Amino acid sequence: MFYKTSEPHGLPHNPFKSCVAPRPIAWVSSIDPNGIVNLAPYSFFNAVASDPPMVMISFNGYHEHGGEKDTLANIKSSGEFVANMVPRALKDVMNVTTAPVAHEVDELELAGLTTEDSMLVKPPRVKEAPIHLECALHQEIKLPCTLKDSINTMIIGQVLGVHIRDEVLTDGMVDLSKIEPLARLGYLQYSAVENPFVMRRPQD
Repeated sequence: MFYKTSEPHGLPHNPFKSCVAPRPIAWVSSIDPNGIVNLAPYSFFNAVASDPPMVMISFNGYHEHGGEKDTLANIKSSGEFVANMVPRALKDVMNVTTAPVAHEVDELELAGLTTEDSMLVKPPRVKEAPIHLECALHQEIKLPCTLKDSINTMIIGQVLGVHIRDEVLTDGMVDLSKIEPLARLGYLQYSAVENPFVMRRPQD
C-alpha cells in the first residue's frame, strides 16, 4: 500500500510509528522551579551527535491537566535533564510513570523508585536505571504541528556526564545483553534488546 501522510491511510491505526522502529526510550527526570521532581518516558528520543555527545527528545501535545508537559516545561525553565536508560526488568515500573497525573505529583515516588544525586545537573537520576545521561539544554526547536490547538517541540541536549553501572560492563564495554534496553515499537508494542551480535565493516 501507499498513502500520503496528508490524507487518510485507511488503516485501523496510524502505522507511522511502526515504520520507524525500534526507538530507544529516554526515561527523563527533570525538576520544576519549586523543586518537584518529574519522571516520564519518551520514545521520540535518540542520539544525534557524538562530539560533543548530543541527544534529542520530541514532545507532542499539551499536558492533560493544562499547559506544557511537565518534562518540557522543566527543561525549559531549568535548562537541565537526565535521560535514564530503561532496562527490561523495569518495564512495568516505567509504565506506571506514563500515567497523566497532576503537575505536582512526583512520579518517582508514585512508581516506588529511588532518586540519586547527579554530579553536574540539578535533576536527580533514577538509581535503579543502569545508565544515566546528564544533559544541558542546547536548543529548543518548534516543529510544524498539524493537530489543532497543539504543539510539536524538539529539545536538543548536550550530554555533560555519563553514569554507567559497573555491573553492566564486560571487558570495559557496555554489555547490552545485561541490560536488555527497552524500546518502543508502534501501537502499544514494545521490545527489548536480547541478542546483540557483532558485524564488522569491510574496512575492518
